Amino acid sequence: MSARRLIGAAVAAVLLLSMVAAPADARPPHFEARAWALIDARTGAVLASHAAHKKLPIASTTKMMTAYVTVHDLPLDKVVRAVPYHPIYGESLLGLRTGQRISIRDLLYGLILRSGNDAAHNLAVAAAGSDAHFVRQMNRHAAALGLSDTHYANPVGLDEKGNYSSAYDLTVLGRRLLEYPAFAKIADSRTAVLRSVHPERRIETIDDFLLEVPWANGIKTGHTFAAQYVLVGAGRQKGTQLISAVVGVWTAEDRDLDTRHLLEYGFSLYHERHPVRAGQVLSRAEVRYEDGRLPLRAARSVKVGVRRGQRTNVSIRAPHEVEGPIRRGAILGSATVTVGGMRIAKVPLRAAHALEEASTLDKARSVIEDNLLWLALALSAILVVVVFLRRRTR
Repeated sequence: MSARRLIGAAVAAVLLLSMVAAPADARPPHFEARAWALIDARTGAVLASHAAHKKLPIASTTKMMTAYVTVHDLPLDKVVRAVPYHPIYGESLLGLRTGQRISIRDLLYGLILRSGNDAAHNLAVAAAGSDAHFVRQMNRHAAALGLSDTHYANPVGLDEKGNYSSAYDLTVLGRRLLEYPAFAKIADSRTAVLRSVHPERRIETIDDFLLEVPWANGIKTGHTFAAQYVLVGAGRQKGTQLISAVVGVWTAEDRDLDTRHLLEYGFSLYHERHPVRAGQVLSRAEVRYEDGRLPLRAARSVKVGVRRGQRTNVSIRAPHEVEGPIRRGAILGSATVTVGGMRIAKVPLRAAHALEEASTLDKARSVIEDNLLWLALALSAILVVVVFLRRRTR
């Protein structure tokens, strides 16, 4: 390991220890980045920032919008033929051959894991027919997402006038991208097998942060002369998903350290709660025609991260009374978990055991028991009438 890496690791250890012991309102440590931002992916709340709206070149994190337009507009299973791409020296490439058949999904893997400029160009042509038309789509989507600090000039991320964004906009775009399960899986991949190409090909991510941090799950690196080093990172701990962006760092090592420090700081603001656990009885429904109640159990657990001042609530929606036949595990209600008033999860409630259909005798007995007072009153009335009639007859 180089001396620089040893020093960086030592600094990281000290900062991480200080953040673990820090109170919830502690300030984040100093960073090397020109601008940075950290948000809660659940709510979009900004947890920390510096020059977060400064418009800066963003290198290959431009490809995040290329990916967004792709997953928004194209079917991922569509297979296309690779078109020619003429790179300049030093560009990141997936290594496509002209005319090669490849799926949109595999192009996305090449775009995110390998930062392939040829993959970006092919996605642009597949979606819009040319880079120029695709860039117009990129800017339309940016405007629709409210990315007011962002403008694109190419789908690749090469330094070009008019291609810029901000740390804040990058986190917002990252949040929107992770809402697509297919993209979230790609962003979290360390390796992938491109199955649509022949022969099949295995690729590995160039994102060292993703490779070295177990809880990291995305999203995209970038580096050019003008942008320096850029990283939009993401991680999940304590039931919390956070997204960070650091822009304009001199070295890849400092970029990764800044990202880790920023995310660890964010996680230090949360504590973990388990408002619902799998198998937990959350409601009991009365059984019609029988004595007793049917327990309703949570189908799965819910783990959430909660910041100071946020309240967790579980609301139950379930029937007051049920009637057989009911199979074991049948869904009979739901539990909704909210944190700070925002819905986090909806969990099905399942019958803890089966119920047989009530017999005719049970139904009759239940009807009598439920209406015993009225039956007694009716019988009393009949007896009174009988006595009265007898007396009158005499």
